[in-house]
Amino acid sequence: MLVRLLYASRAIDPSCAAVDDILGECRHFNPISGITGILCYGGGIFLQAIEGGRNAVSELYSHIQRDVRHKDVVLLHYEEISERRFGGWTMGQVNMSKVNTSILLKYAEKPELDPYSVSGKVSLALLEELMATASIIGRA
Repeated sequence: MLVRLLYASRAIDPSCAAVDDILGECRHFNPISGITGILCYGGGIFLQAIEGGRNAVSELYSHIQRDVRHKDVVLLHYEEISERRFGGWTMGQVNMSKVNTSILLKYAEKPELDPYSVSGKVSLALLEELMATASIIGRA
């Protein structure tokens, strides 16, 4: 059974190197577990959708909750799915510096990434629009 999980967290270390390290791990370990997804990072906040088998997604989310690189981990959305939306990525990354602020304003009060202030469905819609507007890099 496939599931999709969406969560938000705050970075302990907001440096580019730390974010790149997390992406590198995702791209290495996710294919082994059948996990696909997308990671959006901006203003010290991660917004991530992960898809795969229920057990694999649950294990990964449990690992993220214990990961010392994250704090304030919040589950935003969880659902059983019939197909993947982010199947082309072991972990795609949204380049927030290149996102048109009007896209962010469409879904939030301010032109910044803040999944803590909107519903999980709104955050998922934002990720889908970012995917549709080719704001995602790193298909690997």
